[in-house]
Amino acid sequence: MRLEVRIGGFGGQGVITMGHILGTAASLHLGLNAVMTESYGPEARGGACKTDIVVSDAPINYPKTTRLDYLISMNPDAYNSYARDLREGGTVIYDSSLFEIEERVAGLRYFGVEATKTAQGLGAPQTVNVVMLGALSGVAPLFTLAALGAAVTERFPRAAQMNLKALEAGEKAANSTG
Repeated sequence: MRLEVRIGGFGGQGVITMGHILGTAASLHLGLNAVMTESYGPEARGGACKTDIVVSDAPINYPKTTRLDYLISMNPDAYNSYARDLREGGTVIYDSSLFEIEERVAGLRYFGVEATKTAQGLGAPQTVNVVMLGALSGVAPLFTLAALGAAVTERFPRAAQMNLKALEAGEKAANSTG
């Protein structure tokens, strides 16, 4: 089994942090092999960035993505740039609080999650990225809420309870849109 996930957005949206959390969940809490690559512009915030996570139950001989299984799009630019890299039957998870996808690609599954609105409703707008990880848990059975929750708690020990609420809210939102 080889699973490829790309997270795309702007610097400051927690895209790279999401990759670290996914990699930790997969390797430390699910016992799988995981590798992450990242790309971002020179801007501290606002520039385009992405992270790719490859997860496998076998050794990973090639760390780059070839055909994505999942795309988490934090903004329309990420969707427009990376949707073409999804395999047939791949899944797009996007923040429908910020944008809607007008032109959908046949053969892909789409899950619009109001992540920004959900995070604001929790009183923690900085958890938008964690809401999106919860949404991934809702549509990708491999990434269990327990594994992601453990990784989030390790990453943000002081804000663990709020982030666990954000994960659960994201999973619930994805399940309600599917």
